[in-house]
Amino acid sequence: MRLLSGVDELLRLVGYERVAGVDEAGRGCLAGPVVAAAVVLGPGHTLPGVDDSKNLSASARERLAATIKESALSWSVNSVSSAVIDCTNILEATRRAMMACLEDLNPRPDCAVLDAVRLSSLGYPALGLVRGDAVSYTVASASILAKVERDRLMREMDEKYPQYGFARHKGYGAAEHRRALAEYGPSPEHRLTFRSVLPRTDEAGA
Repeated sequence: MRLLSGVDELLRLVGYERVAGVDEAGRGCLAGPVVAAAVVLGPGHTLPGVDDSKNLSASARERLAATIKESALSWSVNSVSSAVIDCTNILEATRRAMMACLEDLNPRPDCAVLDAVRLSSLGYPALGLVRGDAVSYTVASASILAKVERDRLMREMDEKYPQYGFARHKGYGAAEHRRALAEYGPSPEHRLTFRSVLPRTDEAGA
């Protein structure tokens, strides 16, 4: 817990009382939206079990997400669709989702810590850290909210397109998913600009 809360504690020591942690889920997926979450926690707030969402079971994430929402000073979740990802790019779509989350926070944060993404023009400092979810408690909390929401959206998508197995692999490039793509082709929820989804013409004919 000390390692996770170290960055947040340091920022509060230099005068930033409301630190927003921001993270995303689904950036590397072949289908579905990218989902971002932002969380502002009170000073000294700790919740046993909070960690990078990838290190937690689905049941632990669900339980922690409910508690984070109940105890946070502010939180928000936003998503950007696969269609927008294709029209821009995954980095820009991720930035849009994160910006929307920060704009929704009330009270407004004094600064933000983001997992490996840089944002500007917020009106307050934003620190992009590689593996931010491993060194910031608020970023780890945001990673849990983002992952839980995206998993929920992918389960809904599975009901609409059951042949792809979205409820199981959540849109990542699992062998099952790639076999389904080869058999059925992409769905309206797939990211057509991702090479694994729609190979380039020269590659397909190679």
